[in-house]
Amino acid sequence: MSSDQTLAFETDCHIFDGCGFPAPGLHSFTFEPMFSVGSFDFNKPMLLALVGTLVIVVFFWMAFGKAKVVPGKLQMVGEAGYDFVRRGIVYETLGKKEGEKYVPLMVSLFFFVWILNLWSVIPVAQFPATSIIAFPVALAAIVYILWLSLTFKKHGFVGGLKNVSGYDKSLGWVLPLVMVLELFSNLLIRPFTHAVRLFANMFAGHVLLLIFTIASWYLLNGIGIAYAGISFVMVILLTAFELFIQALQAYVFVLLACSYIQGALAEHH
Repeated sequence: MSSDQTLAFETDCHIFDGCGFPAPGLHSFTFEPMFSVGSFDFNKPMLLALVGTLVIVVFFWMAFGKAKVVPGKLQMVGEAGYDFVRRGIVYETLGKKEGEKYVPLMVSLFFFVWILNLWSVIPVAQFPATSIIAFPVALAAIVYILWLSLTFKKHGFVGGLKNVSGYDKSLGWVLPLVMVLELFSNLLIRPFTHAVRLFANMFAGHVLLLIFTIASWYLLNGIGIAYAGISFVMVILLTAFELFIQALQAYVFVLLACSYIQGALAEHH
């Protein structure tokens, strides 16, 4: 590594010190293994995912483990979160009758995505696990497999193919083109965009927070202190904005999952 590259990663680097701005990059998303078992490496994003899972399980166990007719504060918060997903997303998309059986899965997906996003603004953690593409891909794969299995279970093999391919004989000569586009869209584009939408938003948000956080420190020298204050204000504003985006992305992820299931269960015409 050259001396310029070395300076670019020094945490004590400030403007006017003759060193470059330590800009975030792919290295900001790469973590050394905390421990290894054979070829398996356990790193920080995995730890955050594991801790996030434990937080969700413990919270709902404490909220509903001994549920009361007159709920306490923790039970009220748990019920509010559960009802938000159940009534605001699942029932609105699938209806109460069809949607009830999918409520546990959608509640789990919502809070899991949300907590993985939320780690970005939690001190010490300060990293959204969903900015690592593997996590959104795994979650999108769960939805994708469920959607395909429900489609063929509901409509049978032939009916499932018609559902997935958008078969409609009234389209006439354009039917083959439509079927090719629908198959490409449903089987490839749909799971890809479902995963990338979450990943890209969390990746971009974390990079922006890093840029202004590092800039606040980098500018703390001479006249640059005035600009450091502005940069720090941007950190606060972006953190508030990220809190909104983190919840929104969890909502969108689950809303899309419900819409896919709704399409799988809908009668093909």
